[in-house]
Amino acid sequence: MRDLIRRIDQAAAANGAARVSGVRVWLGALSHLSADHLREHFVVEARGSIAEGARLVITESDDLADPDAQHLRLESLEMEV
Repeated sequence: MRDLIRRIDQAAAANGAARVSGVRVWLGALSHLSADHLREHFVVEARGSIAEGARLVITESDDLADPDAQHLRLESLEMEV
């Protein structure tokens, strides 16, 4: 989760964003997190970061054969400049 927040911070800085208001992620079918668990950890880790209070949208995959089935992927960000 810290890596996700770090990537969000980097993308926001690269785009001159003052705030991240939305985060969209893809959760692989074999990931060790459930969507609810991911949401809980995101709220905690985002505190004090540019993503604090951001709306989190999670797309859950059910494809066990997907090459990224064990991963969490940052899909997009909504940023305010």
